[in-house]
Amino acid sequence: MSDTFRALVVDRTDDGQTVEIRDLEEDFLMEGDVDIAISHSTVNYKDGLAITGKAPIIRTFPLIPGIDFSGTVTASRSGDFSPGDAVILTGWGVGESHHGGYAERARVKAGWLVPMPEGMTPEQAMAIGTAGFTAMLCVMALEEQGVLPRAGEVLVTGATGGVGSVAVALLAGRGYRVVASTGKADEADYLKELGAAEIIDREEFAGKPRPLAKARWAGAVDVAGSVTLANVLSQVKYGGAVAACGLAQGMDLPASVAPFILRGVKLVGVDSVMCPKERRLQAWKLLAEELDGEKLAAMIRRITLDNVPVAAEDIVQGKVRGRLVVDIA
Repeated sequence: MSDTFRALVVDRTDDGQTVEIRDLEEDFLMEGDVDIAISHSTVNYKDGLAITGKAPIIRTFPLIPGIDFSGTVTASRSGDFSPGDAVILTGWGVGESHHGGYAERARVKAGWLVPMPEGMTPEQAMAIGTAGFTAMLCVMALEEQGVLPRAGEVLVTGATGGVGSVAVALLAGRGYRVVASTGKADEADYLKELGAAEIIDREEFAGKPRPLAKARWAGAVDVAGSVTLANVLSQVKYGGAVAACGLAQGMDLPASVAPFILRGVKLVGVDSVMCPKERRLQAWKLLAEELDGEKLAAMIRRITLDNVPVAAEDIVQGKVRGRLVVDIA
């Protein structure tokens, strides 16, 4: 193995941020008990915000961003992993306060890693990535709240994005009638290929939220927050639930308590960053078992490390469909 490794590094200046590819020495790595040769990463919405500096995602500089990666253990000072093990990392502040996935090497805590599920490749793991993992957590949350296929239609907002695309495929695979909300009418065929039964314009959720609107949804997966989430909540049927996992539109929630106290609607927050390990293992197992390989392949666009800065701009501007897989090796 070379004494140096290649990485994308974000640093802070008086004028903002710099983003560049560097050759780094091993002593640049942070503390951890497992060393990994990274093969793949992804570009998530949070990565886009971090690299463009449009939100204060990065909390220490200089930093290698990238909130997830897959690869192979090269050295371990933990009894949980051995050299040669294939592993996945999502969350735990990686790419925010600890060096992340846009590098040929990583050094992290063993407790942050999960073993690669049987039959899954490193590329597939990052085609799923944080977005797909979050989508599965949302599906699990809805089912735990009693939202089953027989209950009625399930809405997915931001359906062409990473979380939305995987959520549509997973829900359709479980037998739900999925309605996909998007601002990209030309992506209707893509969403129907993933399993959406109906496509609706996101503008239907753009007006001033009413305390209660006509009830339609048995449940929903929302990545937008703000006005969109408030409108969705007002349309959820009695006893339904919404799994909220994003804030692409905003962190505010201009909603009424009416859906909660008059229809018994549940709003379930879904966090993938600090998700406990047992639930992580459960979610990755289900992803390996349930996510259709052909549908997953249809979501992927492959890029290299050098392409990441441009991809970060694109994803923040809403120009990305599905999943961007970064081939590090």
